[in-house]
Amino acid sequence: MAKSKWVAFFLCLFLGIFGAHKFYEGRILFGIIYLLTGGLFGIGVIFDLIILILKPNPYYP
Repeated sequence: MAKSKWVAFFLCLFLGIFGAHKFYEGRILFGIIYLLTGGLFGIGVIFDLIILILKPNPYYP
């Protein structure tokens, strides 16, 4: 199912340390890892923001 790049981007921007964007994409295991590690200590959130900007809209996770 196609996902909106902008929904994922803003979830990552505001709730990225909780893994909200990973749960939105259906990647439950990564969402739990982000939840337990604070977004992979913040570095994962920054990396994901850059990746999300580069994805087409809509995209398939």
